Amino acid sequence: MLKQIILLALSIMFFPLAVVNAADINTISAKSAIVIEASTGKVLYAKNAEERRYPASTTKMMTLIVALEHGSLNDMVTTSANAASTEGSSLWLAAGEKLKLEDMLYGIMLLSGNDATVAVAEHISGNVSAFSKLMTEKAKAIGVSNTNFTNSSGLPDPNHYSTAQDLAKIAAYGYKNPLFAKIVSTKYKVIPWPGKDHDRELYNENKILWRYEGGNGVKTGYTEAAGRCLVSAATRNGVQLVAVVLDADYMWEDTMALLDYGFKQIKPMTLFHKGDIIKTVRINNGKTDFIKLVLSSDIVVPVSEDDKGQFSTVINAPANMEAPVSAGQKIGSIKVMYKNTEVSSVDLLASEGAERKSLFRALWGSLWSFFTFFIRNFA
Repeated sequence: MLKQIILLALSIMFFPLAVVNAADINTISAKSAIVIEASTGKVLYAKNAEERRYPASTTKMMTLIVALEHGSLNDMVTTSANAASTEGSSLWLAAGEKLKLEDMLYGIMLLSGNDATVAVAEHISGNVSAFSKLMTEKAKAIGVSNTNFTNSSGLPDPNHYSTAQDLAKIAAYGYKNPLFAKIVSTKYKVIPWPGKDHDRELYNENKILWRYEGGNGVKTGYTEAAGRCLVSAATRNGVQLVAVVLDADYMWEDTMALLDYGFKQIKPMTLFHKGDIIKTVRINNGKTDFIKLVLSSDIVVPVSEDDKGQFSTVINAPANMEAPVSAGQKIGSIKVMYKNTEVSSVDLLASEGAERKSLFRALWGSLWSFFTFFIRNFA
């Protein structure tokens, strides 16, 4: 309880309680904006979303994604003199300082540490240029077509650009990784500060986490060339939205207007409930001939008025299998598709167990099958 009280006091200290009202969707100040439903990629609103712009520190989303996919959280990352001297927002890393990769990533996403992005890039790829190539390659693999990265921090460069639409796709991809989701939704984190008599206390700069119901990400950004930028996210009733504003005069108001609008367009619909029977499987050499496969959890999909018929399911489970089978054993899965895109997958579990027949019963079953076959065909 004490921790919650302290966090509330700190939120008031860092983000005063002046009410931030959402703008009207028709008066968005951002030069480019978009809001999408994350699992399907469905675009709910867009304004100049395909125009190239400087992404500033929203770049760090891809830095996080590549680091999570190419590194280990327990890796020790050594800060080079080059990393320590990086300009802009800083984690105040000292040359030679060592931190776990996990701590570096929190420093990147909560405090926007440019120095930490360079340290991580050098740790994984040897230098920032090579790491940036990994970032761009990953963007293309995700399906992003109008983005190019030349650094890991988002500092201005004529060849470092993206679009609101691309950044939304990158964030949506990130949410498929639970570690990404955990880090970008963290409000407060304590990490070591070697050589000091106290730890680093990191407070997330993203007000959406503190002020918007269901806010769970993602990253702020600002440079003079990019203007005020924000990739934000929120989840309600199983619906995950991602909103992007680039070069916005009223970044927070614009963002909340986009999210409000998105949640009005999308509603969760339950296709199946946990425990529903999806398939029956024949059991070979079992005391039980068949077992039922049931859902391990509810299947909920985000629908709008015009696409309720766009969802389908694909069952991936065997028609038969050998005994024994344990109750609750995973037997297969059911994929939920939106058009041609997989949006989720839920395990199918055995509703009951099936013991293997004894050798005697198996032999007797074979003899009985032969006998009945003979009677039917030759008697």
